[in-house]
Amino acid sequence: MALTRKVKEVLSWYESDNPGTKANLARMLMAGRLGGSGKMVILPVDQGFEHGPARSFAANPAAYDPHYHFKLALDAGLNAYAAPLGMLEAGADTFAGAIPLILKVNSNNSLVAKDAAPDQAVTSTAQDALRLGCSAIGFTIYPGSHQAYDQMEEIRELAAEAKALGLAVVIWSYPRGAGLSKDGETAIDVTAYAAHMAALLGAHIVKVKPPTAHIEQAEAKKVYEKENIPVATLEERIAHIKQTTFGGRRLVIFSGGGAKSNADVLGEVRSIAAGGGDGSIMGRNAFQRPKAESLELLSEIVGIYKSTK
Repeated sequence: MALTRKVKEVLSWYESDNPGTKANLARMLMAGRLGGSGKMVILPVDQGFEHGPARSFAANPAAYDPHYHFKLALDAGLNAYAAPLGMLEAGADTFAGAIPLILKVNSNNSLVAKDAAPDQAVTSTAQDALRLGCSAIGFTIYPGSHQAYDQMEEIRELAAEAKALGLAVVIWSYPRGAGLSKDGETAIDVTAYAAHMAALLGAHIVKVKPPTAHIEQAEAKKVYEKENIPVATLEERIAHIKQTTFGGRRLVIFSGGGAKSNADVLGEVRSIAAGGGDGSIMGRNAFQRPKAESLELLSEIVGIYKSTK
């Protein structure tokens, strides 16, 4: 596998990492239809933990089968497939080496009391990721939650172990908690802060939600206005998120969120690509559609990133 100039450039951003970790980053960046471009589209299937099986898979019953998701990611030509331990174990042998895998090592569930501080339980380890042939571990933090400091300490330990084993680290950084309004969870200042924290915690790949133009923090609003930071359009906001992740020296991918029409999904992806985002992680908007429709949508998404320089 000859690395492209772009992939070599991306790997050069990670100056402390060992050859194993860089090789696993390269595996993801060189996989699928976007291989070599520096862009990524990833299929995440952790929603069964987060929302429950019926809410996740009843719309497309074939998706109850873990093998379905391996095949979907492969048939769509995606860069990687991310899931919790049990989902990957259910197909790890059949699909060994077929597509780069990301083990989601912590998870939440919707049965927890609504007034509980946002948190996730650690459900697997870096050793599990190595055993299953994964390229990376994935971990969610909730900046703004009362549990945020504990989560930061958890990922510190897990990331150190993963990197020592030659694995990459992906951090889902989703602001939430009593100190934030609902609008604040996706506000541009808060999302930028969350992305920056994920980079500071050692993430190779940062995952955040597409930000809105809302500015939550009064002190941040003064700076955004004084410095005339452009955030009116999604394209501008994506560019700002990239800027806050070490001047663009970290890969940032954006979640697809809840169910949307094809037009809305593709419009959002075009703005992400135009703003310099490194890709999308597309779950429910992929696997909840019938497979033929999903493949068509994912093909269009890949095509948008493929045409972006």
